[in-house]
Formats: sequence, structure tokens, C-alpha cells
Amino acid sequence: MDLRLDRIATLYLVNPVQRRAVTRVSIPILMYHSVSNEAEEGVGAYFRTITSPSVFAQHMRYLHDHEYSTLSLAEAVSRLQNGDSTEKCAVITFDDGYADFARHAFPELNRYGFTATVFLPTAFIGSSSCQFKGRDCLTWSQIRHLKRSNISFGSHTVTHPQLSALTTAGVTREIVDSKQTIEDELGEPVDSFAYPYAFPERNISFVQWLRDVMIDCGYRQGVCTRIGTARRDEDQYFLRRLPINTLDDIPLFSAKLQGAYDWLCTFQSMSKLIRAKIS
Repeated sequence: MDLRLDRIATLYLVNPVQRRAVTRVSIPILMYHSVSNEAEEGVGAYFRTITSPSVFAQHMRYLHDHEYSTLSLAEAVSRLQNGDSTEKCAVITFDDGYADFARHAFPELNRYGFTATVFLPTAFIGSSSCQFKGRDCLTWSQIRHLKRSNISFGSHTVTHPQLSALTTAGVTREIVDSKQTIEDELGEPVDSFAYPYAFPERNISFVQWLRDVMIDCGYRQGVCTRIGTARRDEDQYFLRRLPINTLDDIPLFSAKLQGAYDWLCTFQSMSKLIRAKIS
């Protein structure tokens, strides 16, 4: 079993202090990927992206039993901008459009009347099942059915590349074409975007340019892989999220919801800076 230093620090150092601190306006945006019983051999706890159906069910039951409501990203941005922190709420997101969302995640969401946003890499979404990273993805028929059942969809690019490594024309194609494809298939505007892979927050000029392109394309909000709860003073196009996987037991899941995992964002940024200097 992995030694969960992030878990130990969160539960026994940060969380006790967090409970006594002045609360800030923030909203947890949960980042799931695959919901399945597939094993992740040789992958450290921090980097896992699979949540078992039984653990996912526990997470959803916790949200319901502790009276959390679920929001769309647009609703979350509105609440953050208005400084509204009177209600316990969360945003539930899924990256990569895996088919196991329909089999395992949606029934639990539907059980409690929860909504969620699924971000689609459109090159791997078709009329029949395609695979991405060795896993089946949703089909357009399944997506249209889910849309009628309170599930929203956003763009996760076309081919899921590291955008900062592409040309400006390549980046534009990835974020424009994916949006257009989803809109053509679903017949409604797409206004949310999820940045794939590690977010290059230190490449300030690239981030600003990307933001401008997103605005020009008609996106109104977005999320990235920076860790933490989304805060009022953040850029609404690159909101932070909380990575969730099958090793998030209820104490850690609860602490993440309350902001006790946000400290890892600073650690994450410092690690990126050190790696950049070494390379």
C-alpha cells in the first residue's frame, strides 16, 4: 500500500487548522475520469484516475447525506462572482468521455438527482464505440440520451494533446473544432472547456492568449488540472479542481470538499518550477 503523504498532511495537519480558519468563498469541483473496477497497477495513489463503482457510490451518498447540491459550471461561476457561500454545493466533472460513465456513474448520479459535466475529446467519440487510452468511450447516441437526463457536456479538445506544445493554429483547431462537433451533434451551445494534462500556469503569455481564443470561440468558463477548490478570485476559464480516485476514502473525500487539500496547489506549482529549472 502506498504511503499517502498527501493524505496524512491533509487529514492531520491541514484539516484541523482549516476548521478554525476564516472561511473563503470557494466551491469544490470534483474531477473524475473512469468509474470502473479496472486495476491501476504500478500507478501511485496521487496519479490514479480510476474510481471503483462502489467508492463512487459512497462519494455520492456522502454528498446526499450531507445535503450538498450539485451545480453546473456556469452556476458555480455565478455563485463565486456573487460571493454566495450560504449553501453546500459541488460541481461534478468527468474527463475523457469514457463509456463506463453511463454504466456506473450515471445511475448513482440519477439516484440522488445530481447533475454532472462530461468533457469529451471528440476524435474518440463516434456513432459506434471508440477507444481512448485503452478504454471504450461514449457514443453520440448515449450522449444525447444522457443530455436528456440532466447531464451536460463540454469540450476536452479533439485529440487530447498537450496544447502548449502545439502551434497556435493547432491549438485553435483543437478548441474550435471540438466545440463545433459537440454543438452539431447535440444541437445546443457548448460553453465549457477542460484543459488536458498539466496546466502551464507559468507560461503566462500562452495562458493569456489561450483565454482570448476561448472567449472569441464562445466559451464562458473552463477548468484545468490545478489542484484545489475553485475560488472567487480565480480566472473563470481555468478553475481549479479536486482530483478524485478509488483511494479517496470518506475522511479524505470530506476533507477535500472542505478545502483541506488546497495546500497541494502550492506544492504542485513548486514541483513544476523545480522540474523546469532542472530541465
